[in-house]
Amino acid sequence: MGKALFWVVVILAAMIIARIVSHSKARKKMPPNPTMRPPRSQKQGEAMVRCAHCGIHLPRSEALMSNHHTWCSLEHAKRGPRQ
Repeated sequence: MGKALFWVVVILAAMIIARIVSHSKARKKMPPNPTMRPPRSQKQGEAMVRCAHCGIHLPRSEALMSNHHTWCSLEHAKRGPRQ
């Protein structure tokens, strides 16, 4: 009985090792998933500014700047700062 149990454990261990090895080889051959996001870069984030009318925060590159104020849209720039 002891020998049979030993061989069962040896066979199971060999099957697990074979599965791990084949899985790692298959993973190396697979092309990268195009839907995955690229890894985040370590660059600095962009400065955020606040709309003078509604108060929403948005990146400086997307904001409109006029009369020493920042705006989220042309409509809010026309309306002016909120009182």
